[in-house]
Amino acid sequence: MESLKLVGLIREALLSKKGTDLAVIDVRGLSPITDYVVIVTGATAPQLKALSGAVLRDLKEAGEQPCRRSGEPDDGWVVLDCFDVVIHMFEKSLRDYYAIEELWTGAPRLE
Repeated sequence: MESLKLVGLIREALLSKKGTDLAVIDVRGLSPITDYVVIVTGATAPQLKALSGAVLRDLKEAGEQPCRRSGEPDDGWVVLDCFDVVIHMFEKSLRDYYAIEELWTGAPRLE
């Protein structure tokens, strides 16, 4: 699947589980690792679990290869590496603390 279509599928999965402050950052040409970075906030560990579960389920249903997962909802963060798209899911306090959006201040953001 084209990486921009993949972003759309991921975005819809995250919004379906009420993820907030969704940011999609286009890092093509800036990162040799991925094309897009998606960052979303979940209010609680159960919501982070639901967010990651929705993404994995929807990707599987679309026939996409599995993502690598790191972190645990109970720790307040989960990262899914889907090759062309890397998804960071944080509880608000950890998102504020790590401020990873600041790594890509010059990169375009998608609406």
